[in-house]
Amino acid sequence: MIFLKDPLVLILIVILIPLILANYILRKDSGNLRFSSLSYFKKIKQGSFVKLRHILIGLRIFVIVLLITALARPQSGKAHSKVKTEGIDIVLALDVSSSMLAEDFKSKGKRRNRLYVAKEVVEDFIKWRENDRIGMVVFAGHAYTQCPLTPDYDVLLQFLEKVKIGMIEDGTAIGSAIGVCVNRIKSSKAKSKVIILLTDGRNNSGEIDPLTAAELAKTFGIKIYTVGAGTKGLAPYPRTNLLGYKVYQSLKIEIDDEVLTEIAKITDGRYFRATDTDSLKEVYKQIDNLEKTEMEVTKYTEHNELFHYLVIPALGIFLFEIVLANTRFKKIP
Repeated sequence: MIFLKDPLVLILIVILIPLILANYILRKDSGNLRFSSLSYFKKIKQGSFVKLRHILIGLRIFVIVLLITALARPQSGKAHSKVKTEGIDIVLALDVSSSMLAEDFKSKGKRRNRLYVAKEVVEDFIKWRENDRIGMVVFAGHAYTQCPLTPDYDVLLQFLEKVKIGMIEDGTAIGSAIGVCVNRIKSSKAKSKVIILLTDGRNNSGEIDPLTAAELAKTFGIKIYTVGAGTKGLAPYPRTNLLGYKVYQSLKIEIDDEVLTEIAKITDGRYFRATDTDSLKEVYKQIDNLEKTEMEVTKYTEHNELFHYLVIPALGIFLFEIVLANTRFKKIP
């Protein structure tokens, strides 16, 4: 962005240019020579350069305009923002047990399984965040870290894409998942430490009780938001029949609302229930609003002086005018 530091200086152009033109008009016929007869001069044809004699005053005006503009101090400015922030560390825990295959959610008008939609919603959640470190833990019969805490969301999204059902032996180890999350985030120096755990079942695997794991999280000042994903009642569960075709079986998948609520309560978090795609999206939006990073933004502008780009050409044009005035357009007397 280019701007003038002292734009009022440009008023000089309006004042000086008319004065220079008036002076030029008054003086151009002031010189004279006396001759006894003008008959000889009448026979002399006017040279082609005579028509260009006004170029000198044009050059002079151009030089003055350039110099006055230079006095107005043209500058280029580049705005910068310096962000000071105490980021939030977030670990996303995703259930990849076989029950997440239940196709009771929809995406873009098509029936989709719970994990498919959960991954879509989590992807959006990651893209909403700024200046936070986010990690990922996946769990079924046991839990492990899919991606450690990182500020590189592109890498995190690549790991999210690889999450699938069957990557871990089946089961639902909620306590183990919380334990792995705690190990990943407990030593963090972040202002806020958060675990967002999504599941659609009851704890039936692992060596750690979910409530014991929640108490451990509380000890390290970690807040847990729990999300129960799935319809209440029967859900369409895909199976393959003897002929190899995909068929659906109505299956009741129990979500342990009581334990998930207690986990959140122990750690000063919240429990959310999502029964369809829209409500799941809303859950993550609410969590996003609850856990916003506080930022202090300092803005400053870097200025570069540009007057020399006008002064140097002005001096060159001025010298060119002097040369022309004393050669091709020299006047007598």
